[in-house]
Amino acid sequence: SIWSHAYKIIEGVYQTGAQEQLYIEPNAMIANFEKNNGLTIWGSMQCPYYIHEALMPLFNLGPEKIRIIQMETGGGFGGKEEFPSLLAGHAGLLSYKSGRPVKMIYSRSEDMANTTKRHPSKTWHKTAVDKNGKILAVEINFNLDGGAYLTLSSVVLSRGAIHAAGPYYCNNVRVKAQAYATNNFPYGAFRGFGAPQSIFAMERHLDVIAKELKLDPIILRRRNFLRSQEQTSTGQTIKELVDFNTLMDKALEKSKYYEKLMFYQKENKNSHLKKGLGVASFMHGAGFTGSGEVFLESEAEITTTKNGEIVLLASSVEMGQGKNTVFTQIVSEVLKIYPTDVVNHRPDTKFVPDSGPTVASRTSMVVGKLLEQAALMVRDELINQKYLKEKYTRDDFIKAIKEHFSKKGELKKKAKYQAPPNVHWDDEKYQGDAYATYAWAVYVSEVEVNTLTYESKVLNFYAINEVGKVLNHTLAAGQIEGGIVQAIGMALYEKVQYKNGVMVNNQMTNYIIPTSLDVPHIEVYFEEWNKNFGPSGAKGIGELPMDGPGPSTLNAIMNACDINATTIPLLPEDMMKLMEAR
Repeated sequence: SIWSHAYKIIEGVYQTGAQEQLYIEPNAMIANFEKNNGLTIWGSMQCPYYIHEALMPLFNLGPEKIRIIQMETGGGFGGKEEFPSLLAGHAGLLSYKSGRPVKMIYSRSEDMANTTKRHPSKTWHKTAVDKNGKILAVEINFNLDGGAYLTLSSVVLSRGAIHAAGPYYCNNVRVKAQAYATNNFPYGAFRGFGAPQSIFAMERHLDVIAKELKLDPIILRRRNFLRSQEQTSTGQTIKELVDFNTLMDKALEKSKYYEKLMFYQKENKNSHLKKGLGVASFMHGAGFTGSGEVFLESEAEITTTKNGEIVLLASSVEMGQGKNTVFTQIVSEVLKIYPTDVVNHRPDTKFVPDSGPTVASRTSMVVGKLLEQAALMVRDELINQKYLKEKYTRDDFIKAIKEHFSKKGELKKKAKYQAPPNVHWDDEKYQGDAYATYAWAVYVSEVEVNTLTYESKVLNFYAINEVGKVLNHTLAAGQIEGGIVQAIGMALYEKVQYKNGVMVNNQMTNYIIPTSLDVPHIEVYFEEWNKNFGPSGAKGIGELPMDGPGPSTLNAIMNACDINATTIPLLPEDMMKLMEAR
């Protein structure tokens, strides 16, 4: 067997803890039940149609009698994906019984104690390598703590399992994935959705292998990188351009990796402040896994007004990520009009079609593409009906809409999701094209560890990302920076403390997240290789930056101090135990 012919077999166990989403505003809902009109909910949410679907059987009402309206939402990160259905149900039932409007807003401590968190994980790796570091066989056992109720554990497990073997080519891979029911509170969606947990294990394990083989961790990765036309662990042939060596070259160059490494090796000998660098290379699937997008059958619509405006109708929500800006930009650019000519209709189930949830790095890529298609249908209709010439100016277009409105009323066009050709997934065998496309990345962490106080901090961070077409550089860089900070929190600061299955450090005074003073200098770079799927070729970006900083930061700490830390969060007290044991 491959195992018996291997030069070495290296095993490791890696763990990640729970993490609280800690969005800006807590969960909040207003409900108003009226006998004739049914139930209306206004609230902070990511998925209006999830709530719509949850409340119909609860109140035994038809779809037209339940109306869900998303108000501006101060962040979600997955924490407002499935949980708001519960709060909407509570507020709705109180309004139903009292005959009055009901407002329910969780205090911060209630929100932290009662809402879902990131699933804790424990991953066992067994890897066979040859003496040059080529990976011959991989066995991974990926386990999640699911908490007391199912929530989204099965889908989080699915994404974690698919990403578990990383962006590396190996013919012999076995991944076993399980989520367990426990006496902890239920875990749910959190940015990255299982991938940060399994990628942490893979990327830490690679540095452990490199150390065992006395090999540079960069060289080890280069010898195993997945290339175009090779297959992932699910048997998906990568048809797009993938060039991890170029991403790695850029990451090493921007971070001055080898230069700093040499310098720190000398400096560290005489100082209690040890500095080091670590890398992580990874990928993240854009959109729902497997046939998820096909089952969603998302729709988006565009209508026109008598004033010559274009109205965008989609159930995707704005929660600080810049959805309104990006949707406006996509449509105004394709129609050659001003952004001020475009109006985003508030996500309201009475008026907007179901475009699917605002999750899974799908909003710009999937829904943005539908809006792009609907906009082109509007343009083509105006040209076909001779309101507009093939070549037109912005003023011509606005005039055409007004003319059409005065003669025929509003112009409406709806686009429905169609699976890209040549994307095939087998739900039974769990094989095939897990995602239509992936975002690819290499991240470098530069850390300083104080061996007197056992504190670790990230000094500099370098993120090289391939995300297809970058639609809005400022918003894209903001997404990457925010994800990096959140993931550094997961790695070094954020620890959920339990007592009898309940979170006890449920205040911002004792659940520690990085403050502005803990945020490193971050440099974000984009490559644009593959422009085959989203609007203008944009791929999903929101979850990608959550995957890399955990392992790259712990790899850097291992480089600085020569300790094998396998669990995050790595707090000073954990560091002290590891250093004293050494």
